[in-house]
Amino acid sequence: MKDLDPVLIFSGVSKSFASADGLVQVLRGVDLAISPGETVALTGESGSGKSTLLHIAGALDTADQGTVHLAGHNLAGMSDAKRAAVRRHDAAVIFQQFNLIPSLSVADNIAFQARIAGRADEALITDLADRLGLSDQLRKYPEALSGGQQQRVAIARAIAARPRLLLADEPTGNLDEATAAEVLDELLALVADTGAALLLVTHSPAIAARMGRRLHLSKGRLV
Repeated sequence: MKDLDPVLIFSGVSKSFASADGLVQVLRGVDLAISPGETVALTGESGSGKSTLLHIAGALDTADQGTVHLAGHNLAGMSDAKRAAVRRHDAAVIFQQFNLIPSLSVADNIAFQARIAGRADEALITDLADRLGLSDQLRKYPEALSGGQQQRVAIARAIAARPRLLLADEPTGNLDEATAAEVLDELLALVADTGAALLLVTHSPAIAARMGRRLHLSKGRLV
């Protein structure tokens, strides 16, 4: 695919879940395309399916209907192993809960996904640590860091793998307002430098306004 072709394409994507009250449809025929370098906010009420859409985009979940193309790969019908391979090489997720590995140092946490993808680059890891103010924290373990520092490690880990699509699920939701603003600034600067596409789930109108495009999920559809 050419560099300007969309990194992510949803065509008629639907997804349902079983509940005590029957089948609940959270996505209804969603169409979406995100190009390299784009920053896109995804907003919506709690339970509207934002995280489900994000997980399908990152090959962490599958659609019931429709097709999903990630970095040129058609995810429909792929085995779990093949989807995992696409996910390792082409997508990275930043979670609200950080999801760092407690038994690994900061340096090894940052390098973790890049090593799995076969893209470990010590120079890049050093640069990311420097830019994110983590250079003097590399030998420490996650429990010794503040929330803001842990989220910076999570961002560095995602960027170090050189993904084509970066997915962020409320990445500043556990941070105070000032720290959240700093972390968002750093994330957007790194995305701009790498040319990755960013799809960010948020409840914050202020954060959504910082993105290049805003999508709202309501009753299973993008509006």
